[in-house]
Amino acid sequence: MSSVILPTHIMSSAENKVENGSTEEEQRGKKRKMSLSSCGVCGSEEAKYRCPACLTHSCSLLCVKKHKEASGCSGVRNKTAFVTLSQFDEMTLLSDYRFLEDTGRFANGATRDNLVQAPCVTVKSKKLASNARKMNITLRFLPITFTKSRENSTFFLTKEKLFLWHLKLIFPQSSSEFTQRRVSDKQTLKQILTAYIHPTESDPVTRQKLKMYVQARFDHVKVFMKVEGRKANAVRYHELDIEKSLRDNLSYKTLIEYPVLHVVLKDHWKDYPLKGPAEPASACAPSAEENDKVGQEKETTQFSPSPQRSPTTGETNISRTAQEIESPPQKKAKRGDEEQEEGEITDSSDEDDKNIPCDKSCNDAEDPANDTKDEVQ
Repeated sequence: MSSVILPTHIMSSAENKVENGSTEEEQRGKKRKMSLSSCGVCGSEEAKYRCPACLTHSCSLLCVKKHKEASGCSGVRNKTAFVTLSQFDEMTLLSDYRFLEDTGRFANGATRDNLVQAPCVTVKSKKLASNARKMNITLRFLPITFTKSRENSTFFLTKEKLFLWHLKLIFPQSSSEFTQRRVSDKQTLKQILTAYIHPTESDPVTRQKLKMYVQARFDHVKVFMKVEGRKANAVRYHELDIEKSLRDNLSYKTLIEYPVLHVVLKDHWKDYPLKGPAEPASACAPSAEENDKVGQEKETTQFSPSPQRSPTTGETNISRTAQEIESPPQKKAKRGDEEQEEGEITDSSDEDDKNIPCDKSCNDAEDPANDTKDEVQ
């Protein structure tokens, strides 16, 4: 039999078909591994996708969105998840290496941030605080990364010795806030509010927003300012005088960046508790009645003679003076220039002085004749 020799191009095309068929079978095998499980959301279609975070199978974009909404899954793989040694492969090692690289890059980028390297206190803030201190105003500043610090436009005129404040007005009954720049501290609060709540002189657009305030009388409106440096559960407010200037109202008060004023109607004044009178610094300090009793006991001990036995007759003689029987002075509680109110945040040094145990001093105050009895014995 004679053999038939096929052309070269026919043989090459056949080999290509065989190779293409093998690659297609491999791809089908890979896809088949995914499609062995059905969609974990709808359950009717074969799975095409797998969530990197929780490995849930899905068939379409719609099922992926439903899965994230129902389970709250972020879809981001947990790079720090525990992997057993038997499952640790090259891909896991590469993932850990890239995670460490990202961490180092993030830490290095933070050191080059201009906001982090900027000084906490600038020359402008020092100048403002110094001039405010001359007017009996305590002015404090936040780091420049804070929004309140960036929007502060307060300025001080050195020649006129005048503050131009950045002022924020909050109208809680109308749920509105207004910011006014370069407000002179010589203006009264009534003049400042006229541009907002006056029936005729205010801006028409602003008047429409603050309709409740425009309809109310001026004597039914009060202005409050929050007391700074207090705990969140003990918020108190300063009541400001509308007839006085802004400088007089801010005197002997603490501000953070700029003043924030709350304009409140009469029906809601009770929601703004005022800063009450100071409370006693020491809980164990004696009251007025106890002080009177202690004083009477001291007088009796001063004039009551102490018995002293005579060496000859054996009788007791009264010869000790009142100065020898004087009881030791009571320890006075340390108190600052201004007594602290409950809820006010103070320095740690003041708290340490107040936390000194005073049981012994209280006991001595209750019974001042103990020392005299010991001397008699």
